[in-house]
Amino acid sequence: MALPSGSPPDPAPVRPAPTPHRLRRAGLIAGIILVSVNLRPAITSLGPLLPRIRADLGLSGTGAGLLTMLPVLCLGAFAALGPTLRHRFGEDRVLLGCLPVLLVGILLRVPAPTALLYAGTVVIGGAIAVANVVLPSLIKREFPDRVPLMMATYTMALTFGGAAAAGAVIPLERVAGTDWRGSLGLLAVPVAVGALAWLPYGRRRVRGGGGVRRAAVAPLLRDRLAWLVTAFVGLEALLAYVTFGWLPAICVDRGLGEEAAGYMMSAITFLQAAGSMAVPFFVGRGGRGQRGFCVAVSLGTAAGLTGVVLAPMWTLWFWALVLGLVGGAAFSLALTLIGLRAGDGDSAAGLSSMSQGIGYALAAAGPFGMGVLHQMTGGWGVPLAVLVALCVLMAVIGLGAGRDATLSLASRPST
Repeated sequence: MALPSGSPPDPAPVRPAPTPHRLRRAGLIAGIILVSVNLRPAITSLGPLLPRIRADLGLSGTGAGLLTMLPVLCLGAFAALGPTLRHRFGEDRVLLGCLPVLLVGILLRVPAPTALLYAGTVVIGGAIAVANVVLPSLIKREFPDRVPLMMATYTMALTFGGAAAAGAVIPLERVAGTDWRGSLGLLAVPVAVGALAWLPYGRRRVRGGGGVRRAAVAPLLRDRLAWLVTAFVGLEALLAYVTFGWLPAICVDRGLGEEAAGYMMSAITFLQAAGSMAVPFFVGRGGRGQRGFCVAVSLGTAAGLTGVVLAPMWTLWFWALVLGLVGGAAFSLALTLIGLRAGDGDSAAGLSSMSQGIGYALAAAGPFGMGVLHQMTGGWGVPLAVLVALCVLMAVIGLGAGRDATLSLASRPST
């Protein structure tokens, strides 16, 4: 329709420019993702390269087992440093410090001496352990109204980074024309990128950081809810590391080829990233409690493990994929419970340190215990029964860890 003579045209709608607050939050989310994606590759890249490492260095089975178990032990042993460093420097600066330490650990594994391979692995485990503790606290502080979504984003980046490294480390070795040392050394590049991305946030001092309590874990050791969350996190980690360590061997024993078993493990790991994103859509249903979801992921894990060991071979891929999706959801849920059950940032740091420190120590025993049971019984039936029993125990514990309640260090004496 023609406009009347002299009538100005309607102005085009103008969208308001993003506010500085929104831009800062978007940049912070991007920084968290770039940091998180670097917190697993240095660990998951060892598995595919382990046969070459053993052949090159002449490692015994015990030496190779120690190399794979060291990162998990360090995740538990160094978690206690998280609250102390957070008290002194704040989450932002601690994260910025973790990345150069991680970089040093990666580069230590490149030179020839075998001792440096183990030393670098310990340094890597320590850096990741501290970052694992302070990230939930930072998310609780910066996104108190978006804890499930941000924890799911964090765990998705974590899982995706680990899966991508495990799948790419061999092709990278071929493309770069290097050996396993050079392939491990290439992991320093994304860590440097993550450090640069976090630099604007790591240089700041967050107001109020001096109010963080120094003894953030001790009061929680007398709290029933804290122990329930710790037990849930520990059992989830134990089941996850058993799956990572023994699923390919179980599938090969059932008649699947080694190459196919490797592809299956990669598919499971990538599916965990998708499973972690299901958490925000379920944890808020029926109030703030997560009891039903805790039970669902626990029994889903039991169903996936049972299917992989006992179901007909033609269904093996289906049950493995179930394990991937449910495992990712369980991992994300375990970390989300830390943020939801903590009433403030101090409590989140303390609960994160307690649950991951004790939890990963428990998880380190899982693959070893599975191997002992398999060797003693000569089959997978007894180990499966034990794992299913642990899944049921995790469901029962989840009824308590997932209830609508919070704990806070603000009302507790610092002892």
